Amino acid sequence: MKKIFFFISIFVMIGSINAQDTLQQYTGKYSFPGGSVVPEVEVTFTDGALFMSSVAGTSSLVQSGVDSFTITEFNGLAVFKRGEDKNVNAVYIEAMGYILEGKKQVTAIWVFSAFIHEKKDKSLSASK
Repeated sequence: MKKIFFFISIFVMIGSINAQDTLQQYTGKYSFPGGSVVPEVEVTFTDGALFMSSVAGTSSLVQSGVDSFTITEFNGLAVFKRGEDKNVNAVYIEAMGYILEGKKQVTAIWVFSAFIHEKKDKSLSASK
């Protein structure tokens, strides 16, 4: 019985870690074009949940689909977009009668990791 409980505990912990890694991919700052109702939003991961903050306020994000979330406090929808590299690079938001489309701000760490990943892929394909 102890072994069964142990294995169940391991699977639950692995599932929790994978869920956190999955949600982390949405974090970052997203900028909107000039004249937008908010200039940017920041998506953060705190205590196992996603939050979206802007000058208009903060809201929790509840996942409703693969890359889509409900913006609970603003009765809205956020859909994250991916590039050819499969990484999240933009967000589409409908909330409070507004529609916003913003691009994820690229950090130096993200650029460096993408560069390393690209080099690794090229070296693997060259060795085949």
